[in-house]
Amino acid sequence: MREAASQGEPEALDGIGDRLREERVKAGLSQRELARRLGLSASLISQLESGQSRPSVGTLYSIVTELGVSLDSVIRGSDGATPTVDGNVRVDRSPVAHPGDRLSIDLDSGVRWEELAADHEEDVDFLLAIYEVGGASTPDRSLMRHHGREYGYVVSGTLGIQIGFQEYELEVGDSIAFDSTTPHRLFNKGDVPVHAVWFVLGRGSDGHAHG
Repeated sequence: MREAASQGEPEALDGIGDRLREERVKAGLSQRELARRLGLSASLISQLESGQSRPSVGTLYSIVTELGVSLDSVIRGSDGATPTVDGNVRVDRSPVAHPGDRLSIDLDSGVRWEELAADHEEDVDFLLAIYEVGGASTPDRSLMRHHGREYGYVVSGTLGIQIGFQEYELEVGDSIAFDSTTPHRLFNKGDVPVHAVWFVLGRGSDGHAHG
């Protein structure tokens, strides 16, 4: 897997455990209770919050959905807030996201996300998703689901997508759109890394979400 420092990109994972812990405490949940709700072990939640383990795509989505926070805010932290002056939005940064400035996060199971939006996007996850050889959104062929609708476009490699009982194979130039509430799994089906531009729109419409 690529190291963020070698690309000059800021690595968001360093503080993500602290932010997940902060949001869990705000929600009034113990590690054990959050683990129970998600069907995970309390030790895994502890390891994720301490930075000893990396979450998979499916685990991270499950946690932020249960805690009612946006993925953007967890990745960006306080940087995700839109600055204001006297209640009015203040534009104080470029809308352009250069490769060396994008926040990135290396997840478990050989997946890397790079945020493509220069600033906070409400209810939109806009990402460059990179699946290393053998990488997958969830391990052991388990499926994930969450609110929203996903849109993807494959730039390189071969991406396999299981949606319900159907499996699809996307080559370079192929695109897809599907309802995220349908159980799904994304995985690298080839022998080179997959690069794909990915949108998730409306994940915040989840019943728990308020971020």
